[in-house]
Amino acid sequence: MSAGETRFGSGWISGVISATLGLMGLGAVACLHYPEMLTTPNLREVYPLNLIRGLIHFTLMVAFAFGALSVVLRKDKTLGAVGLTATLVAALWGGASVQAASTVDSSSYIGLDFFLLDLFVLALVFVPIERLYPRLREQRIFRTGWVTDLAYFSSSHVLVQVLMLVTMVPAAFFFRWALDSPLQRAIGSQPGFLQFLEMIVISDFTAYWVHRLFHRVPFLWKFHAIHHSSTEMDWLAGSRLHLVDIIVTRASAFAPLYALGFAPAPLSAYLVFVSFHAVFIHANVRFRFRSLRWIFGTPQFHHWHHSAEVLDTNFAIHLPVIDWLFGTLHLPGETFPASYGIQGDPVPDDFASQLLYPVRK
Repeated sequence: MSAGETRFGSGWISGVISATLGLMGLGAVACLHYPEMLTTPNLREVYPLNLIRGLIHFTLMVAFAFGALSVVLRKDKTLGAVGLTATLVAALWGGASVQAASTVDSSSYIGLDFFLLDLFVLALVFVPIERLYPRLREQRIFRTGWVTDLAYFSSSHVLVQVLMLVTMVPAAFFFRWALDSPLQRAIGSQPGFLQFLEMIVISDFTAYWVHRLFHRVPFLWKFHAIHHSSTEMDWLAGSRLHLVDIIVTRASAFAPLYALGFAPAPLSAYLVFVSFHAVFIHANVRFRFRSLRWIFGTPQFHHWHHSAEVLDTNFAIHLPVIDWLFGTLHLPGETFPASYGIQGDPVPDDFASQLLYPVRK
């Protein structure tokens, strides 16, 4: 779209907000109607339902208000109409007052609730941060490729049960013999914070070598090249990962944690931390962290991994010292890369073509 069509006051921003929140609110109402099909069991057990209902109600109200504003301001009424329609359908379907089943018996599900909550929370946290402290001030919220990245974000969240299954099976298959061993009991009885630190070191060491293989083996690179095809970096860019890349990387990182028997509580804390950290290191923020950047993974550290000029550097995610030990660390002062992506742009732009790209001739 041209600058004139998306400028402030044209109704485009309010239309996008309305369409996004309206569809999210409609999806949330669907989760209340069909929790056995659309919600994640582990999340269902901890939902503060009254807070969730209030959030749904607020989301629908905001979507309706911005939809009406967009219809008034904009010649093309599509965005506003989508937001208003989704909001009205959600309201007529019962809105936030739908009585969800108190007990749910289901073994197969789609993680629509996981997708909606994570998208809402991450956008609420990172969009304001990127607007207040941007590295590239001229980069838009809806920058080039955001639709493709949102499709990856959606698929990896909605298919959460499938991804959990295929990443846990290898660990269970190879390390079932070690269950309840003296070593596992000793590791699981350590203080939670110590287990948390140990998981960061162990998983990042494993991820370093798997990540490096994805860059060095031509067949694996075709899958990982999709992640590097983003030419603009922000909090959503890290979601651009082929499903094969996700499965191999997660399975290899999870296997040693499973085999060593870390306790559930610190393991859950580690998974939450990893999810937020992976988003943060891709964000369009100018934070440099000075001396800390040599100790822990920062946006500057990981942005150099995505540089179009400097290749095969900074394979670790959390600990730059691993790259230093194996000669792949690149942190030139406090500068960021001038450009991102792959030279020649060999990877197609749209989601469907990218999924097929690694297996095409």
